[in-house]
Amino acid sequence: MVYKQKLTPEQALQKVKHYCAYQERCHYEVKEKLFTFGLYKTEVEKLLSQLIEEDYLNEERFAIGFAGGRFRLKQWGKVKIEFELKQKKVSSYIIKKAIKAIDEDDYNKTLYKLTLTKWTALKQEQHISRLAKTTSFLIQRGFEPQLIGKVIASIRNEYNTN
Repeated sequence: MVYKQKLTPEQALQKVKHYCAYQERCHYEVKEKLFTFGLYKTEVEKLLSQLIEEDYLNEERFAIGFAGGRFRLKQWGKVKIEFELKQKKVSSYIIKKAIKAIDEDDYNKTLYKLTLTKWTALKQEQHISRLAKTTSFLIQRGFEPQLIGKVIASIRNEYNTN
């Protein structure tokens, strides 16, 4: 690993406090940032615990904010959000808590809106192609296949299309 700079633990602490104050971070991101400052593992662990004590770093707060933001702004489904949190090495307990924080009504309304938009955009397609493309689009967004099937069925019944 190539280090950008070699900082003392005190200098690194000040920099990483600013890094954490700017936006919520997960432990993994902060740990990687500290290693780029050329610190040793023991120093990194000590600084991490200090950041947690001073409430600069809170993984639960990060996960709930991340899940809510990705859902509201990017309209991601729970599957994709869960995958991204796993990539950031967030514990499964905290991931479940973050996913539960997403409002079910908003989630279902967003899924319905995305499905309807895609379904109507593909009205020139044959039925099988339309179904496949809509389903594929929603799966890429991270929505659950069983929910997608129900929503597509309700849209088909609502608009009496095949």
